[in-house]
Amino acid sequence: MKNSLQQLRKVVQEAAVASTPLKRAGVIVAGVKEAMEVAVCSLYLRDEDDWLTLVATEGLKQEAVGKVRLKVGDGLVGTIAKTRHPLNLESASSDPHYLYFPETGEELFEGFVGAPVVHLGELVGVLVVEECERRKFTEEEESFLVTVAAHLGTPDPAGLRAEAPTVGTSKPRRVVGIRGASGIGIGNTLVLAAGADLSEVPDEDAEDAAVELAHFRSAVTATLADFARGGEQVAAHVPKDVAGVFTVYEMLLQSREFVEAVEKGIAAGNWAPGALRAAVEQFARLFEAMEDEYLRGRGEDIRHLGNRVYQHLREIEAPVAKDGEPIILVGHLVSVADIAAFPIAQLAGIVSVEGSALSHTAVLANALGIPAVMGVESIHEFEDGEAAIVDGYSGRIMLSPTKGVLKEYRGLVDRDRQLFEELEKLRDLPAETPDGTRVCLYANTGLLADMTPGLSRGAEGIGLYRSEIPFLVRDSFPSEDEQFEVYRAVLQAYEGKPVSMRTLDIGGDKVLPYYPIAEDNPALGWRGIRFTLDNSTILMTQVRAMLRASSGLKNLRIMLPMVSRVDEVDRFLTLLDSALEQLREEGVTVARPKIGIMVEVPAALTLLRFLEKKIDFISIGSNDLSQYLLAVDRTNPRVSRLFDHLHPAVLHAVHWIVAQARRNHLSTSLCGEMGADPCAVVLLLGMGIESLSMSAFSLPKIKWLIRTVPRALAFEQLELALQLDHEKAIRQQVSAFLRKQGLGDLLPPSP
Repeated sequence: MKNSLQQLRKVVQEAAVASTPLKRAGVIVAGVKEAMEVAVCSLYLRDEDDWLTLVATEGLKQEAVGKVRLKVGDGLVGTIAKTRHPLNLESASSDPHYLYFPETGEELFEGFVGAPVVHLGELVGVLVVEECERRKFTEEEESFLVTVAAHLGTPDPAGLRAEAPTVGTSKPRRVVGIRGASGIGIGNTLVLAAGADLSEVPDEDAEDAAVELAHFRSAVTATLADFARGGEQVAAHVPKDVAGVFTVYEMLLQSREFVEAVEKGIAAGNWAPGALRAAVEQFARLFEAMEDEYLRGRGEDIRHLGNRVYQHLREIEAPVAKDGEPIILVGHLVSVADIAAFPIAQLAGIVSVEGSALSHTAVLANALGIPAVMGVESIHEFEDGEAAIVDGYSGRIMLSPTKGVLKEYRGLVDRDRQLFEELEKLRDLPAETPDGTRVCLYANTGLLADMTPGLSRGAEGIGLYRSEIPFLVRDSFPSEDEQFEVYRAVLQAYEGKPVSMRTLDIGGDKVLPYYPIAEDNPALGWRGIRFTLDNSTILMTQVRAMLRASSGLKNLRIMLPMVSRVDEVDRFLTLLDSALEQLREEGVTVARPKIGIMVEVPAALTLLRFLEKKIDFISIGSNDLSQYLLAVDRTNPRVSRLFDHLHPAVLHAVHWIVAQARRNHLSTSLCGEMGADPCAVVLLLGMGIESLSMSAFSLPKIKWLIRTVPRALAFEQLELALQLDHEKAIRQQVSAFLRKQGLGDLLPPSP
């Protein structure tokens, strides 16, 4: 074959623009056949029962597609699947593993080479090339096929399988995503506007810019009307601040920067959908480039807005649910407006291809008590009207479940309802162990819309307030007064309760549109406290706004992100002293707040003994600390399975931090997913953690755990766990303990 690298690029590039996973497979087999100048190229996919089905071919009879099936281990293709190793044969029919399928016409072919298709360690299928005459394929040809197979295994294998031709009717199957909102929902799927994906809209020349502009403005007006109706629809079911996410949407859709970006695109000659797509991409990427999951979720909100406006541009009517039928909304981007378009009582679950646990969709789903799974790999697995179960605890969806599975999950739904009613009684009781250890339970938040759920579920304060939002939704740095208004509302909502406000965690990966920063390795770059100290005017303005907002309330605590040096704390304290002095001279009465640091950079572990007299508390950022210690990005699907805060390295590090903080008289809190994981909380209780910060939904369950498990028994579990070398063994050990304590209902269901 000629220039294999050039041929590879051609095949991959052509496949990348295919509209569906199965079409991509067709492009690849056709491209490989042409590039290698052979008679046949075929793709077989493995299903959950270890059967391999022919799904795409160039050279064999097309009527064989979807009909030819063989078990892993059978035939040449099955042998490749079993061994996970390429096979290169001069004469296929002479090999003892050879199987003949008359419907394919394979008796005409002898030369054979095949390679396994693997995705994240799991066998997806087998890619095969055949030639008429007897021949041994060269090493270059074999390497080319192996490389193409690797590319085929990388994107969306779930979508590829879902689109693959199958024999017979739908069968039970499982789809996996990310936990969005806890709970279990049972109903029939309702797939939303599959044809309204703004990201696929091309640029086209506008015939009349004035007409396109009028279409855009009309679509915006219709979308704003949707949001107004949506706010009214959910207002009776959720706290006022949660329903306020519709106001946030309205403000963003009417923001001068966003509207002008679209209008400039139209004025430059693009049609309205293309100009809308470009503006949405511009603003969404601003947020999605950020490391902080919460802020990354704001990019998702912008895409929701764009898709909603696009639906009105295309005049796509929303689907209608049958009266009284429990429904599970499924879509590429299920937005709060989509949720509000249906009777709340009918919504049994939400499934979104895109999205995170920190998006507005997940926030609203949590507040409404609707189970949600975000970030599933493909929408192609879902058929409209199909029976389904959404398991928000594990991030799984069961499609066409058997009667036995349905019965088990209905029992779990009844269990959850009874448990929630029981936990409501604990709302105003302290999180105190039977042997007298008191733990404070705080909520994590960042939007005013998140305030009320924490209070309604018994939060004793805010353990982490993300202060970045006022900086990210503008075209310039916010003024002191603008920040003051936001911070004052937060502190007043939690009057009498401590509120830990993290200073601006921006820079490197968190790019401001009006202050761009480009770095090769932003995770290790100019960010967090490094950025704000180097931009002391910005930090001074923020600190002054926080201090002013706390006047008369005395519940402010300031927390510094990404601290890795003692002198960073020293420089901040000097700035704080200056801010306090300035405000006193201006006649503003403010108390000096408690100061703490986020322990999320490994370097911070060894600095605690030097900080005893400089700070008042520490907060262990379990998400970032785990990622740095394990060198795993938990949002990267290729390695996210390796992320677990019960990994021995993380567990020992947290144990060491808590002990060092106690030795140096520093109050210790922990925020992140670890604080909401029942197994982890048992071990943290054993360590003597003083406070935990988590999502509002998790507060009642963690309080129940703390009020049930004596500290002495938790300490015993910790000592056992510290002797284990794998997170799976640790989780199994503590899970067994929780069941023995009568707390099995806190564990993810496994019917």
